[in-house]
Amino acid sequence: MGFFNEAINILKVLVIALGAGLSVWGVINLLEGYGNDNPGANAHG
Repeated sequence: MGFFNEAINILKVLVIALGAGLSVWGVINLLEGYGNDNPGANAHG
């Protein structure tokens, strides 16, 4: 059971890190003028 608990803890850390990374990415997009006429903000220019 120790290994099982350790695997769950690792999964929790991965999910939290992924969520934090997505949040930071979203904030950076907003700060860079997401939705404006900024060509750098549109990947499909």
